[in-house]
Amino acid sequence: MTVLARFVVRHRWWIIVCWAFLAVAGGFAAPRATNALSYEGSLPGRSGYETNQEILAKFGSGGENAPVVLAVTARGERLGPPQAARIAAAVEAVRPGGRLVTWQQEPDLLAADGRTGVLLVYPRPLPGAPEPYARVLPSLEAAAGKAGAATGTTLAVTGQAALAEGGGGGDAGVLAETLFGGIGALIVLVLVFGSLLAATPLVVAVASILTTFLLMWGLTTVTDVSFIVQYLLALIGLGVAIDYALLIVTRWREERGRGAGPEEAVVRAIGTAGRAVLFSGLTVAISLAALIALPVPFLRSVGFTGLLIPLISVVTALTLLPALLLVAGRRLDWPHRRRSEPDSRLWRGIATVVVRHRWVAAAASAVVLLALAAPVAGLRLGSPSNDSVTSAGGRAAQALRTVQDAGIGDGITQPVEVLTRDPARTRAVVGAVDGVAGVAGPQEWRRGAWSVVDVWTAEDPATAEGAAAAGRVRTAAEDSGARVGGLPAQDADFVDAVYGNAWWIAAIIVVVTFLLLARALRSVVLPLKALLLNVLSLAAAYGVTVLIWQEGHGTEFLFGQSASDAVTTWVPVAVFSFLFGLSMDYEVFLLSRIREEYRLSGSTDRATVDGVARTGRLITCAAVILFLAFVSLSRVPATDVKILATALALGILIDATIVRGVLAPALVAALGRANWWLPGHRGDRAE
Repeated sequence: MTVLARFVVRHRWWIIVCWAFLAVAGGFAAPRATNALSYEGSLPGRSGYETNQEILAKFGSGGENAPVVLAVTARGERLGPPQAARIAAAVEAVRPGGRLVTWQQEPDLLAADGRTGVLLVYPRPLPGAPEPYARVLPSLEAAAGKAGAATGTTLAVTGQAALAEGGGGGDAGVLAETLFGGIGALIVLVLVFGSLLAATPLVVAVASILTTFLLMWGLTTVTDVSFIVQYLLALIGLGVAIDYALLIVTRWREERGRGAGPEEAVVRAIGTAGRAVLFSGLTVAISLAALIALPVPFLRSVGFTGLLIPLISVVTALTLLPALLLVAGRRLDWPHRRRSEPDSRLWRGIATVVVRHRWVAAAASAVVLLALAAPVAGLRLGSPSNDSVTSAGGRAAQALRTVQDAGIGDGITQPVEVLTRDPARTRAVVGAVDGVAGVAGPQEWRRGAWSVVDVWTAEDPATAEGAAAAGRVRTAAEDSGARVGGLPAQDADFVDAVYGNAWWIAAIIVVVTFLLLARALRSVVLPLKALLLNVLSLAAAYGVTVLIWQEGHGTEFLFGQSASDAVTTWVPVAVFSFLFGLSMDYEVFLLSRIREEYRLSGSTDRATVDGVARTGRLITCAAVILFLAFVSLSRVPATDVKILATALALGILIDATIVRGVLAPALVAALGRANWWLPGHRGDRAE
């Protein structure tokens, strides 16, 4: 690290020029990169996905694209065939191609009292578009209004696409969310430094984010990259880059306060804090690289782009940041210079109490973490429920409630689509399955030897009961020789593809992280302890996320919508990959400083108190900045991104307080000299 630091000192201006060029190029590339992002969720080789692709190829619609649902309510006594025919004709006029079925053709689409009916409409989707029905939906809504007036009925458009469009405020864009997070980070940095020095971590973060966008643009030319990546890159990149810069800037100020010159302070800061940043960044990158091994293109793209975030952040923190510190010099102290001593009286007091009562502190904090983790036992993977997406209100939400109240079946928005050569037999088989509310497969839904039969469940497929019913439908249909697609089948395949391989990927992450930490901390015990605490921290984050989003405790208050009744299928594995590495950052920051203090004093207790006192403020500030970045991420309209942001924010909050503030120092103090055991190594100093 000293060689790198000396290189930066000698070539500071060239380094700044290079990063400025990369940032400008990244600014040019960013909008082009976001325009090239993919909105497809392919699962090559999985039967549900392959069936959906075949349905789309043969029929031009459907498959993974859920239908548009037209809810029709009679103003008189009952709905009749003439009304169905006139409404269907009006819809056909604005819906080129695709499929359509009415209650006139399929009685299961008519409520028992005859006053509410449904038309299932499958328009031709826009390939690769964020909203596949964006072009046709306004025309359908206009046609529905005219048809309702002409037939004496009340018509409203609902379904997955209409609910997504009418569910609220729209997307403010990645720039707006990043700006929100950046302002919060700047406020924290100003409170910490009280001078222009506060701007340096932000400058580093901007350069890091823009450079990563440049690399992402290149990545989009060779593979599909998910649209979700732009939010992760900008907001997590903001938090991570500032965290790493904050660690080095804090150590640089500390060394300056001890009398070191600007250049020597940079060398010392890179040699100590820079080393911790390097190992922290590698840990995060390894965790995210594991996503590349999953047989899911969407998550692979998250892994490819995600690992760039910590790597570029590390490089900017180790090169651009010290160059800026050297070039700006004393100007960074304007308008006044805060004291450079990192010691926090608050954290020294907490650490003193924790070390004095180490076993009580360890037991109490472990009990709290286990209590927070308890709800994870009831974790259920799936899509956001109808109740969750209708809670935002609007005409589409009201129309769906009308359909639900009529008893037509909550699963109507996500039917199971069965591709069959024998539709009569398929209808008989799936119609007899427990939990099925209705079946539709008119003669018009035939292409050559193949027909499509839609089956919808009484309960929402996003609920446990609905998912179980959809699973029974799939089993019965496949046993009869048919092929099964639709969103429920593809969701089930996604879970199997991800979590069928998750255990060995997690094992690889754990083993590689252990080896990396053993090298960084020169100990076998400390990495084992760090991994154990990470598991507890992750479990607690998962548990509280289940409590909020699946069980609905606080969802209305925090997000203004109902619980999702499930955690989105891809979120837990993404949370593991991001949070495992990010929370390990704080462990490395803390333990590296404790080890440094131990080498000076030879006392584990004193080193623990000094280490916590001298990193407590830093870890708190870094955690607050990262927390604010995740709060910004939670403002994204997509419910699955909100769930991800919730889990990440909770994980950072729990980790920076209960784990690193209490449990970690308590265990270090309790283990004493055993902390520093490494086979073949006698330790740094005697206790």
